[in-house]
Amino acid sequence: MNFSEPGVVTSKVVLISGLSGSGKSVALRALEDAGYFAMDNFPLSFLVFVLQELVARGERQIALTLDVRGGNALNNLPEALHTLRDNGLDVRLLYLEASDQDLIRRFSETRRPHPLALHQHSLAECIALERNLLSGVADLARRFDTTHITPNTLRAWVRDFVDLDPARLTLFFQSFGFKFGIPLDADFVFDLRCIPNPFYDPHLRPLTGQDPAVIKFLENLPIAQRMFTDLQTFVTSWMPDFIKDNRAALTVSLGCTGGQHRSVYFAEKLTRYFSQYQCTRVIHRELDREGGDKRKAVSNPL
Repeated sequence: MNFSEPGVVTSKVVLISGLSGSGKSVALRALEDAGYFAMDNFPLSFLVFVLQELVARGERQIALTLDVRGGNALNNLPEALHTLRDNGLDVRLLYLEASDQDLIRRFSETRRPHPLALHQHSLAECIALERNLLSGVADLARRFDTTHITPNTLRAWVRDFVDLDPARLTLFFQSFGFKFGIPLDADFVFDLRCIPNPFYDPHLRPLTGQDPAVIKFLENLPIAQRMFTDLQTFVTSWMPDFIKDNRAALTVSLGCTGGQHRSVYFAEKLTRYFSQYQCTRVIHRELDREGGDKRKAVSNPL
């Protein structure tokens, strides 16, 4: 079963899954606005057949959302992904999640029922149940933690995600603040709080790790440079093993107290270093928080 004739451009398919309230509709609309043929709440049991039909009629960019209402059919997702990829499709699976507290807040604000509410569970129980039911999907996907993230930031992340080279491992360096919780999508978490904090300098406090004065402060600290060397060595040493394991992405999360200075500096510096050899992206979670005023997140493609 071939989805396209020899010489025909391969269709790109983005499958969006994740927890209810985590932003799947925002992500789907972002792709639809970018020219993708979009379908919401698609039944997984018809996935292969319908994609074959869509490709045959000439669709080259397709985005579909899959959610927990797919039931037991979600267990067949690994087999469906293999079938689609074996037939030449560029298939990417994106999984969105958020903290329980943030999901509860979003449902309270919209006053919409949770999809599993029909089973007479409380909202917290529905979220826990859904997280468990979708755990197998999350393991297959590129995960994004949308806790406190604005819709505009999520749209930017999704557009960035679909432009990545699926044949190469992408390194994501993510800054965050421990006081806001550890990111759910982290593969590795490193604690930078042992490094002197620029926050306690009144001149540096309103700045971020992207500003020259903060960069100079940290560049002059031997402990900060020793930490950078150790992080660089760790990622360099282990990256080939993740590539051999056919990983498409690796997220290295770097935390300080508030996610404004030290973690931002290290995420930026590591991204600049590894962008010489690898496809890289940088995400500054706290600079992109809802209500924040320091949205300077950048990406550094190879």
